[in-house]
Amino acid sequence: MNVLQKFALNYGHNKMQKTLSNALDIDILDKEIKKVPDEGKEYMLYAHIPFCHVFCTYCSFHKYKYSDDLCKEYFKNLRSEIYQMKGAGYEFDSLYVGGGTTLIDEDELLKTLELIKKLFNVKEISCETDPNHIDPKQLKRFKGVIDRLSVGVQSFDNDILRKVSRLERFGDQKSLIDRLENAIGILPIMSLDLIFNFPFQTKEQLLKDINIAKNLNPEQITLYPLMKSEVTRENIAKTLGVSNEDNEYEFYKIIRDEFKDYHQNNAWAFSKLDSGLSDEYVGSNYEYVGVGSGAFSFLNGKLLINAFNLDEYNSRVKNEQSTVMATCEFKTKDRLQYIFLTQLFDGGVDIANYNAQNNCDIKKELWFELNALKFVKAIYEENGKIKPTEFGSYLCLVLMKDFYTGMDKVRAYFKDSAKLNRARKVKIMQE
Repeated sequence: MNVLQKFALNYGHNKMQKTLSNALDIDILDKEIKKVPDEGKEYMLYAHIPFCHVFCTYCSFHKYKYSDDLCKEYFKNLRSEIYQMKGAGYEFDSLYVGGGTTLIDEDELLKTLELIKKLFNVKEISCETDPNHIDPKQLKRFKGVIDRLSVGVQSFDNDILRKVSRLERFGDQKSLIDRLENAIGILPIMSLDLIFNFPFQTKEQLLKDINIAKNLNPEQITLYPLMKSEVTRENIAKTLGVSNEDNEYEFYKIIRDEFKDYHQNNAWAFSKLDSGLSDEYVGSNYEYVGVGSGAFSFLNGKLLINAFNLDEYNSRVKNEQSTVMATCEFKTKDRLQYIFLTQLFDGGVDIANYNAQNNCDIKKELWFELNALKFVKAIYEENGKIKPTEFGSYLCLVLMKDFYTGMDKVRAYFKDSAKLNRARKVKIMQE
């Protein structure tokens, strides 16, 4: 990496932190805010399932320890909130289900997905799960319902699995391979999700993970960089140690080279064919509606935050109240930068579409950003699209990682009921 590229990465990182600090000026509501759609517009729906049997040290997503009764009550209320979205006039063309472990109760999930398909014109459904919930008999129940299933494998290396406490929970390399071999091919698309750049991970370990994943022949393979936020950094250091060497960029170049014959869906997802399905819901769907405890929505330049506490969430739904407990409004420039980043991360920005959707001229509004990215050879323009170079894809990966780790702090704050009771307005990044 040359000096200009290092400067661009450092500048981009600092800029993202500053933007999040300025933008995340959140109002904790003492009045009801409804989610209202624009007439005739289709949105993406995000549904959150906040339950896991076990917690991974590097994961900061909103989750609770699984309880059968608690989970069933939650799904019932989730379906009630979905009915509320229908009553509000929303139409959804796609659904992304995240967690937690989305397949933790297959009966309840199937009932919920079938309801969504009945109520809305949903054309594609993506879900996430872990290796313990890919039993072929259960997956066959979701044929014709789930289009894409992401399985959080993280690594096939037994040493890494042991260090992150996944070996006993999800099995060793051989058992993982056996389970995946039996599951791949049941649903239209299965993605194997791997993490790279663990402390002390070697090039040989990375290549072996990639080769095992490719030999399993799934429709897609996704490789996320290890994300260390203020919330997870201490736990990661305790379980994995701290390395003075950061191989993230070198490993990313290896990944790009190893998947040069695949279709690159976004900065970190690679598939055998171009499926057109959404791999990161914030990418091609910068406006979306979130349902469920702790779910985010992004509508008309506003971030809307659902109640995190399960008792509060359940109470709001049962009383037919809005589940939104806090909001944050983005300035126009911040919103334009965010949409540009997510679309570039997704593979490219169609200039005409961007201008039409945002009622702006991108080359005027983002003049400095575009010229700076061109100067460091991170983007180029071709056939009316702004596309990332290899370095540009890596820069997008770093900035998206910064964005996600920034949102970790939002999740951590809103899980702390004591803090919420003390404040009506908070600057999250300065907490």
